[in-house]
Amino acid sequence: MNKNYKVVGIGNAIVDVLAKCSDEFLISKGIEKGIMQLIDTPRAAEIYNSMDAGVEISGGSAANTIAGIGTVGIKTAFVGKVKDDQLGRIFAHDIRAQGVAFNTPMVSSDSDDETGRSMILVSPDGERSMNTYLGVANQLNVTDIDPDLMADTDWLYLEGYLFDRPDSQAAFIRAVELCNGAGGQSSLSLSDPFCVERHREAFQDLIANHINMLFCNEHELLSMYGGKSLNEAIEVGAQYVDILVCTAGAEGAYIASGGETIHVSANPVNVVDATGAGDLFAAGFLAGLSQNKDLEVCGKMGCVAAAEVISSMGARPKNNLQDLFDINKL
Repeated sequence: MNKNYKVVGIGNAIVDVLAKCSDEFLISKGIEKGIMQLIDTPRAAEIYNSMDAGVEISGGSAANTIAGIGTVGIKTAFVGKVKDDQLGRIFAHDIRAQGVAFNTPMVSSDSDDETGRSMILVSPDGERSMNTYLGVANQLNVTDIDPDLMADTDWLYLEGYLFDRPDSQAAFIRAVELCNGAGGQSSLSLSDPFCVERHREAFQDLIANHINMLFCNEHELLSMYGGKSLNEAIEVGAQYVDILVCTAGAEGAYIASGGETIHVSANPVNVVDATGAGDLFAAGFLAGLSQNKDLEVCGKMGCVAAAEVISSMGARPKNNLQDLFDINKL
């Protein structure tokens, strides 16, 4: 039976606030370079007020992925919570402008919490350090999971960051049960090594019982399954899913399926801002999968999309991804 949507994503609905900074600034503020840290309202205000002038762009890991797929003209939808405030309305407008269906009810404007935001500090080497205030984004729960939408997609794409709250974990389980039960397939992005450390057992249970495809980078995969090498971790992880997709920075990506592992080389590019590299790799890969491309071509499409997004500031591509796929004959 044909589904109305190719991919539906569930994740934190967040507005990114991006600014360049020095490594000394990170040290002075006690910010650990290269990772995502969850912060509270006072800490969010402290960092925001100390940052150089930046740009505000709708973000969120799964939202970036779904928006990227949407730009190719593939029918997608996103589920995530924003408040009825200025940033919430910006988020909703931006993602819908990419052709993405976004109908999650907004949190009332009189809520004490605000729309989530991530202060992303970009070092001279392009590495990003994320300081995330989740706000209402972490209020996602089972009541936000539309059974009709979950049953009407070929692929579900889940953002690992949402695993930080039991209500969101319950929403994930409900979503995959509805999707898989209606003949769809579910995928998961591990998001961050520290996220894996916090929820390793729960993730392993979810993956073993519900997930068809796993997206991760080498640090996340090694944190999840251990092993003396990346190859060993890939071998272990691939036992639990039909497709395992592991990005490895400048080395490109590894795709394991059916007992075989394919390596796809990264596209050479001058790194301006690494924000969104993994998100857009997943977008390119899922776009290829939605067009029935083979796994190697999907991987190449992922590398093209990732190279595009890291060549400029922000987690959304500046150029049309389909044009880039066409130029690369993918």
